[in-house]
Amino acid sequence: MTPDKINSVSWITIRTTRARWEAEFMQQMLASYDISSRVIDIGVGIYCGHGSQAALQVPSPDQWTALLLLSSPEDDEHNDC
Repeated sequence: MTPDKINSVSWITIRTTRARWEAEFMQQMLASYDISSRVIDIGVGIYCGHGSQAALQVPSPDQWTALLLLSSPEDDEHNDC
């Protein structure tokens, strides 16, 4: 995305994590599908030495695609053979 398009897009938080590396890992997964994302530091932990909590955000048009890509596989309860 160009800088002017990034500024006009609404960003949606789709996940929060206790560790920044988790959010960065999910960001890499989304990038492999050409979905823009950003990681935002949240919480006071970053200032108190308790780790770096983070939020993963995507542009609003990509919200549902990103959520599906990052979701865990559904439990297959009905196929107990």
